[in-house]
Amino acid sequence: MNAVIDEDLPLSFATVLKVLGFTIFDVRDHGLRGEPDEKVYLFAQEKKAVLFSGDLGFSNTLHFTLGTHFGICILRFPNEMSVSEINKMSKELLFKVDFEDYRGNLIILSPGKLRLRRYKQTH
Repeated sequence: MNAVIDEDLPLSFATVLKVLGFTIFDVRDHGLRGEPDEKVYLFAQEKKAVLFSGDLGFSNTLHFTLGTHFGICILRFPNEMSVSEINKMSKELLFKVDFEDYRGNLIILSPGKLRLRRYKQTH
């Protein structure tokens, strides 16, 4: 499964995702540094990737509608937390998520907590 890492996350976060089985695309390596959220989002869709970011704008389900993307995961950790603590905690939380839980859904990670907002299909 593919993952796009936004520029607001540490470079070392790629290591966490690789351990979980992701193929990584970092926006910093693809000329997307400083680009608008919409452009980063479209890049993730082109790559059929889960978008990992610290940007709360991506949690706006009116703009980034559930069920229309390959998954969005927002990391919400205090600024005082070290990168190694964030990576360790993120890995522990994401080990609980199956690949099929990403598609179309919004996942929010915070200290000791994982919230999964699922797309509800209507028939």
